[in-house]
Amino acid sequence: MPRSDPHPSGLPTATGALARLAAQEASAAGLGLGPFLKTAGLTAAQIDDDDERLGAKAQIVFVEAVARALGRDRLGFELAQEFDLRLMGLLYYVAASSETLVEAVQRIERFSVVGNEAVVVRCRNGADLEIRLNYSGVARHSDRHQVEFFLAALVRLCRSLVGVPLVPLRVTISHAPSERLAEYNRFFGCRTEFAAPYDAVVLRDECRRLPVVSADPHLSEILVRFCEETLASRKQARGSFRVRVENVIAPLLPHGKPQAGVVARKLNVSPRTLARRLADEDLSFASVLEEMRRELALRYLQDAKLSISQVAWLLGFQEAGAFTHTFRRWTGQTPSEIRRSELLPDRTGVSHTLA
Repeated sequence: MPRSDPHPSGLPTATGALARLAAQEASAAGLGLGPFLKTAGLTAAQIDDDDERLGAKAQIVFVEAVARALGRDRLGFELAQEFDLRLMGLLYYVAASSETLVEAVQRIERFSVVGNEAVVVRCRNGADLEIRLNYSGVARHSDRHQVEFFLAALVRLCRSLVGVPLVPLRVTISHAPSERLAEYNRFFGCRTEFAAPYDAVVLRDECRRLPVVSADPHLSEILVRFCEETLASRKQARGSFRVRVENVIAPLLPHGKPQAGVVARKLNVSPRTLARRLADEDLSFASVLEEMRRELALRYLQDAKLSISQVAWLLGFQEAGAFTHTFRRWTGQTPSEIRRSELLPDRTGVSHTLA
């Protein structure tokens, strides 16, 4: 029978496989897990128990903390290239028993929340097979490593299922670029587009019909039935309305200042309803946008490879001067001054020395 949900709060949970892989990397490097666990609000017992589901938000914070300590800003991407795909659990086996790649992808779409309730997989109809990752109940802009892990793991899984080194038409990632972009292009086999409107892997239309090498109709029937039972036993967490608003704002930032009307339309609500639902959480659209920009500014400024002008563009400022003026109002310092300072506080309130 499906295991009961240990998180009655309704916040999105995950199997925790990525957090446990990151914990192994930290331990192998001789780092104690205590500070990382404390930052993420996790316990050693939770990490040690492979059957214990973790809060999706806690996993994001934990992996980010480990990545910072290791100095590996591509940790999620790197881990996705090495781990045993069977660690994906039920989701792996229900995909591997499918007849064709498109059937496997459709099953991943339907049952993705069995693995991680914060990541919603959507297959879009069109000339090619586009697989998008949307976030639910967790702010997308708070994450880097988990989404890179999922995108790379998805490509690895598709290649494994059909026994062919598939090359996507394109891979898009909505956060700012990392260093050594050639490593992403080499792994995916195509140009990786960062600061994109959404996170996705796009495969050629003919890939849909590729047979899955491990297809097993009998096992497939059993696994689908079990997945349906598991899905029925879980309530998909949506989180606060603020998080939903942030997840709409995030991809709009680099492409122009997001307007409340645009965000409301994308959420299928009226501007009045948008304002009312934010007010129910003691928020306004302007306060959500400003706090989100401030949080992202501090995150981007930790990356010395991004110029001040690039950071300004990523945040939706037309000119670096406007960003500098606003940043001084937020922090009392200019972006350059805070970069030169010894410590820069991260979004969790933990201070990190700039490299």
